[in-house]
Amino acid sequence: MNRLRAALASTNGLILAGIVLGALFGAFFPELALAQRLIGQIFVALLKMLVVPLVFASIFVAIAGLGTLHHLRNMGLRTIGLYLLTTALSVLLAIIVMNVVGIGEAVSAEGVAFAQAHEIKPFSFEAMLLGFIPTNVFASLTNGAMMQVIVFSILFAIASLYLSDHHQGLMLDFFTGVNNAMLKMAEWVIKLTPIGVFSLIAYVIADEGIDVILGLWKYMLVVIGVILLHGLLTLPLLVAFFARINPYHYMGRVKEAILLAFSTASSAATLPVSIEVSEHKGGVRRESAGFVLPLGATVSMDGTAAYLVVAVLYIATLAGVELSLGDQVLLGVTVVALSVGVAALPSASLVMMVVILNQIGLPADYIGLIVAVDRVLDMFRTSLNVTSDLMVTKIVDVTTRKAALEASD
Repeated sequence: MNRLRAALASTNGLILAGIVLGALFGAFFPELALAQRLIGQIFVALLKMLVVPLVFASIFVAIAGLGTLHHLRNMGLRTIGLYLLTTALSVLLAIIVMNVVGIGEAVSAEGVAFAQAHEIKPFSFEAMLLGFIPTNVFASLTNGAMMQVIVFSILFAIASLYLSDHHQGLMLDFFTGVNNAMLKMAEWVIKLTPIGVFSLIAYVIADEGIDVILGLWKYMLVVIGVILLHGLLTLPLLVAFFARINPYHYMGRVKEAILLAFSTASSAATLPVSIEVSEHKGGVRRESAGFVLPLGATVSMDGTAAYLVVAVLYIATLAGVELSLGDQVLLGVTVVALSVGVAALPSASLVMMVVILNQIGLPADYIGLIVAVDRVLDMFRTSLNVTSDLMVTKIVDVTTRKAALEASD
């Protein structure tokens, strides 16, 4: 693990440099920057390659390592409760800001190149819940259906707690070895992070163009403002209140994962790095990081939820539809529920936005007005998703430690 820490330390400044240089390269040399797409795609593919086996092994080791169902129940309830709380707070903040700022005005949609929604299936809570259960776990592993993988790994690990001590030990040793092997591969990929970040940022800037981005500056400013407020104020306050530590000091120690999330726009791709920095630089126990972070990469979407609220309210204004406070609260509840099902992949929230617009009767074609800047905003909201995951992980780790100490006294 000392080598992994050294790899993280050596890439600390280089990641930030890659973001800045990539943005400049994409702005001034767009033709050359577009050619960087393949390098960026290879980097993201290497990260995604680690996700499924790492999630499966880390959750199993985290739960089996707890030893008892009592410890699992304490950690699980804290984790789910905190994830729901942070997502709800991000949605509430987005609603408040949009009502205070009030951006947008009704426009004519004629001539706009709209995103089409005819292939999107209507949302239902029944389908979402059934989608959590893997009917074929091997297919779930192959397809990277993360929620199904998580559900099976949790049940599989809980079942192992009922085995004899001998068999428990064998299974724990095996999956610990798998987990450590995945972390070694993560060490190799981490060394490529500055190059991957440079390529991804350069391509995004060259592909989207500065002019298109500047055209929606008010909308972008509100989205980014809500994300920054939640990430730099709301979440730190929760950490300070529950964990009784300096939240900004902790954020500084785990910033590599946040920067990587910004560049890849994928919570899943960032997961291996999130686990490593939280454990080896943030002081989180392995069992906490191995359980809370993989779960958060799938069910915790603070940035996505806040973005969806701002975007839907903005589209409602553009379409000339006035939503009452009750409508907005219902929208918030819907977004909190739907954010659980958003894939941890770039721009996956666009699909969920179409579902929400269809549910509340707004024209989905208006997505065409904001889709041009979605990739840029995706980077910001993903960084908030990962920040929230890291913050909740620290809270769960600190509070479960305190609870264990109090129980032993």
